Amino acid sequence: MTPRLIAVSGPLKGTTFALAQEEMSIGRDLSNTVSFNDLSLSRRHCLIRKNDATQEFTLFDLESYNGTFINGVPVREKLLAHGDQITLGDTCFLFLTHEESPGVAAALQDDDVITRSTIRLEREQAFYLRPDLLVPETANEIRANSERNALLKISTAINSTKSLADLQRRLLELMLEVFPAERGAILLANEVGEFVSIHGWDRDTGPDDSIRVSQRISRQVLTEVVALLSNDVFENKNIGGTPSLVQSSVRSLLCVPLVAFDKPSGVIYLDTTSPTARFDQGHLQLLTAIAGIAAIAFENTRQFEDLEGHNQRLQQELNFRHKMIGESQPMTEVYKLLAKVAPASSTVLILGESGTGKELAAHALHLNSPRATKPFVAINCATLTEGLLESELFGHEKGAFTGAISQKRGKLEVADGGTVFLDELGELSSAIQAKLLRVLQMRELERLGATRPVKIDVRVIAATNRDLAAAVKTGTFREDLYYRLNVVSITMPTLRERGEDIPLLATYFAAEYGKQCKRRVTGISAEARRLLCAYDWPGNVRHLENAIERADVMGSTELIVPEDLPEALLESQTPVSDVPGKYYEAIREAKRHLIAQTLKQTEGNFTKAAKLLGIHPNNLHRLVRTLNVRGK
Repeated sequence: MTPRLIAVSGPLKGTTFALAQEEMSIGRDLSNTVSFNDLSLSRRHCLIRKNDATQEFTLFDLESYNGTFINGVPVREKLLAHGDQITLGDTCFLFLTHEESPGVAAALQDDDVITRSTIRLEREQAFYLRPDLLVPETANEIRANSERNALLKISTAINSTKSLADLQRRLLELMLEVFPAERGAILLANEVGEFVSIHGWDRDTGPDDSIRVSQRISRQVLTEVVALLSNDVFENKNIGGTPSLVQSSVRSLLCVPLVAFDKPSGVIYLDTTSPTARFDQGHLQLLTAIAGIAAIAFENTRQFEDLEGHNQRLQQELNFRHKMIGESQPMTEVYKLLAKVAPASSTVLILGESGTGKELAAHALHLNSPRATKPFVAINCATLTEGLLESELFGHEKGAFTGAISQKRGKLEVADGGTVFLDELGELSSAIQAKLLRVLQMRELERLGATRPVKIDVRVIAATNRDLAAAVKTGTFREDLYYRLNVVSITMPTLRERGEDIPLLATYFAAEYGKQCKRRVTGISAEARRLLCAYDWPGNVRHLENAIERADVMGSTELIVPEDLPEALLESQTPVSDVPGKYYEAIREAKRHLIAQTLKQTEGNFTKAAKLLGIHPNNLHRLVRTLNVRGK
């Protein structure tokens, strides 16, 4: 079916749009492919573009006022998947690429086309799929049948085995059915000609990777790309003295190269200690043929496993669930690292400034781990006194201290089987650091007042905005605890480092707080957006969130405009547009003049000037810096 959009809400509800063209633009302007009069839409809101090579569709937001949301998350550019919900203002579209059909009827004719010249062959009767059906008569026919049988079985094994290790073992087992060998091995080499794996098979005991293979012979076969047959090995002066052959009492051997795409990739090795078993030219020819078939199979299987592993990693990244907003390169790297670390149980240390989203990252690690169905317990180590924090973390027994009227399980115990998030870890006292170290080392804790430890299974994720390495050097943080916690460290980028995410974050917060305030917010004006992007946000994402919440509360129009934003943004020295804003510049100049005159009146005394102005001295210092007041 042709991919399509179905409007499930809004003024176009029930309308279907086929994505038959390479591009589809949506907005209020009549020049768009899909245009309709909805004030919640920008004139040119978004664009959906088809990739002819992959037949995939990508959505691009065209700097719309109120943003483009896919499955509830604001996006700037996003590859669409079947079933995605695209929200544009009050309108929601469903993106579909195929039908969910229970089955497809076969369009076959009922005419009888079987005639006397038609022969029906059941799979069970096919000679070349069932060589055992052939009845040989002479010794040569018996051997030819056996060799043909081996080749057919090997071809079947190649087509039905996806694991490289399983394929090697199965081939060795099949080869020992047709060759008079006691042992066999397949050695695979890397790109520089070094053997990196060996799989062996013993006729009597089965799989045996400890089989000793002559390095001299296998390397000669690999480097010279020549097959080698030798009977009466002890009498052969060139190879009879090989230590591995002497120790194994080998009398006859076969060794042929594996060549894939004109490049040697390994060898197949067979040998026997029996003085009566001898290899001949026919065996050498057969093993060379098997190697020709197997070499390509090994290479394809190896590439398949590499691609499968790469695909699994990509799927982990694509299916990685989180509540973080951002498409910048720093955040993309964070998502990849979190997706890689989440399935493990290793302790994780999340670093970064205050307000960068460390707890959201910890939630994402838990949500995408095998512990997702178990508790996620967070505790801020900076908000409680040492005594209370110790009780919160480890719990206490009844009567452990005054007021302990009953037994209480600590947060670490409550989170058994799940994840504990310790925020502001750098604030822990030395005593609690020692107890936490015991938890990480022994996986057990003791409640306050208890005499026996309690076994627990928790994953610890810690976060701090302090430099723990520096704290270790000054002696305020235990070195052994630091190394226990710092198994994997993830640094959350500041908002200054991911400025391109500011519009997405602001759009998301505007929509969320608009709902809470019961106020219709259709977006952020271009002037306000430029102000947001120009500010350095010392408090990072939390700072931006607070600013947008204030704008939603204080605003009076459907758009967030500069007047709704905090003064600190308006006082920023960064120009907000190419055209000078007379209104804001006049306000800035009036503030400069008033502050300069007041400081002149108080002869530079900030405390007296702040009192005259009715503001706090700290605010006065900030205004002097941001407004670049001179002539104090």
